[in-house]
Amino acid sequence: MIKKLLIANRGEIAVRIIRTARCMGIRTVAIYSEIDKSSLHHSYADEAYCIGKSELSETYLNIPAIIHIAKSSHCDALHPGYGFLSENPALVKACNEAGIIFVGPEAHVMQVMGNKVEARLFVSSIGVPVTKGLSGDAGSILSQVDEIGFPVLVKAAGGGGGKGMRIVNDKDSLAAALEAASREALNYFADGTVYVEKYLEEPRHIEFQILGDNYGNVVHLFERECTIQRRYQKIIEEAPSPTLTPDLRARMGEAAVAIGKAIQYSGAGTIEFLVDRELNFFFLEMNTRIQVEHPVTELTTRTDIVEEQLYVASGDRLRMEQADIQQNGHAIECRIYAEDPSNNFMPSPGHLSLYQKPKGDFIRVDDAMSQPYEVSSFFDPMIAKLITHGKNREEARFHMIDALQNYGIHGIKNNISYLYAIVQNTEFINNTISTRFCSEQTASLLTAMEKDRKTIPEWLPLAIALLSKTGIAGKTAKARNESENVWNKIGYWRILMQPELEMAGRNYRCDVNSLTANELSARFDEKEVRIRFEERGSSRQIEIQLNGEPYTAFVSHPEPGKVVVSYHTHTFDVTRKDILPAQSDFNSISAPLGEKGSHITSPMPGKVIKVCVKEGDTVSKGDLLLVVEAMKMENNILSPADAVVDRINVEAGRLVDSSFTLLHLSAASVKPIEV
Repeated sequence: MIKKLLIANRGEIAVRIIRTARCMGIRTVAIYSEIDKSSLHHSYADEAYCIGKSELSETYLNIPAIIHIAKSSHCDALHPGYGFLSENPALVKACNEAGIIFVGPEAHVMQVMGNKVEARLFVSSIGVPVTKGLSGDAGSILSQVDEIGFPVLVKAAGGGGGKGMRIVNDKDSLAAALEAASREALNYFADGTVYVEKYLEEPRHIEFQILGDNYGNVVHLFERECTIQRRYQKIIEEAPSPTLTPDLRARMGEAAVAIGKAIQYSGAGTIEFLVDRELNFFFLEMNTRIQVEHPVTELTTRTDIVEEQLYVASGDRLRMEQADIQQNGHAIECRIYAEDPSNNFMPSPGHLSLYQKPKGDFIRVDDAMSQPYEVSSFFDPMIAKLITHGKNREEARFHMIDALQNYGIHGIKNNISYLYAIVQNTEFINNTISTRFCSEQTASLLTAMEKDRKTIPEWLPLAIALLSKTGIAGKTAKARNESENVWNKIGYWRILMQPELEMAGRNYRCDVNSLTANELSARFDEKEVRIRFEERGSSRQIEIQLNGEPYTAFVSHPEPGKVVVSYHTHTFDVTRKDILPAQSDFNSISAPLGEKGSHITSPMPGKVIKVCVKEGDTVSKGDLLLVVEAMKMENNILSPADAVVDRINVEAGRLVDSSFTLLHLSAASVKPIEV
């Protein structure tokens, strides 16, 4: 059995692997970049070593440094997790040369199946259907694309997770899509190779989990439905698929096992298929690693996939046969992202002022959160996975609704309310969906989110803010409980009986009319509200009654004068005008184009990856100025008006924050009108 394991990854998957390894008595070693030094995977492992500053090429993609740490810490095995180097055969070869067990398939298997172009050729050769596709350089693809017809999908040959993927509807847009996809793939997978395949209309995305050993044995752990995707990134997965018939499930499972046996697969892998409206299936790709969505399979087959990986890597035979594997109940996974659905899903890095995950017998949360926690712009925006399990799909869905309502995240924007809208959407409930669901339904989902938000009485966050004498964040728990606890300080209202609050741009004057130990009567403008309240174990959660109606909400105080309240997936920011805010440095913001021009800043911290203009260029409103990457997503910075670029302060590769002026625009000269 493996004795000591290095995890060549970070975040929730590193914590997930460490958890199983510890249960098996295997010592663990974590690697971390300097910006991850306070991360949970760093502190959770038995040992942890800094691998560099922040650049992926210097840290989590740095094979020589990873191997050096593995050898110097006397590890006999390495687990790559998912993403980063998990499908890079160079890491497998480096492990072999160093005498370190790689937890995964052999390099030649990864070379074939990890590269989507080679995988398609191999799978086609054993009779499994594939969609039409093209590979080669950009010129070759452009000259042949008419043979397969539009729309097409541009994909990274050497990676997954939606990175480097673009859907293209016409030939005029293909060249730019190939360039952007190649650049993104190179940055994330260290391989800029892309290919093009025919895009199926209204497909289902269904994948089969397989396990293989080094003795020719391969089994599948049934399927996962991964059809709900946004920007080609899965956001909700479930098992079993509500789409498959028993016959189709059997045929697809047989095809998945046949692929695994033909390639002599060892370890955990996933065969991904597309299923069209007529229930014809086509091989899409193989991921030669553990998947993000593996928990739904674990819950429905009662199998620890990481444990099986470690046994196989240690040289054991598979501990199960196909007849032993059964599906039990239904599981749904929602990916929690740091992004703002109301602002085109803009990535939202930042500091968490509160993180409270739901708990229960039917709930599993895979995360790597610790307090305090900083969501970095350097990595993928997924911060957690929420999984629920039930006897059937509807029961699992109800558990998910309850879990999402009881997930508290403050300090960053997140997609919890968006996920909540999806699992209550009629098309999701009836399973009348395709991979285009999010692109077609997001507008109506956002409307549903706003409608649901308006059902929450505005007096709820205001009343909670009224009860919160802020300014205690950062104090020890003992100090909060003994001296600064809000309930112990309720006498504060003897001094100030008419506080003013601001929420969503509106000011509210409050009159406190009467007060007892845990009850007060207050008037917000013309609305009379009777408020009863009590703590619920900590100052982070409050039980409150408004005019007899009970509510349980999360509350945090990121700084003096600021109160954040969340209830049923929605978050409200309230400012107490009677409490002086903390002093902070002044950060200028982009001003509208006027006589003095406009300072163009980044919408969030990130890295400039392309400067598209030169000083002296004349640009029109909407022209592309720069491309800034944040959380592995490219963000186009557009000109707000017709203008002249008179100063550029950055170059490609520059790290910037949201206060730094990227470039300056001045008003374009206006040509005189001839009369």
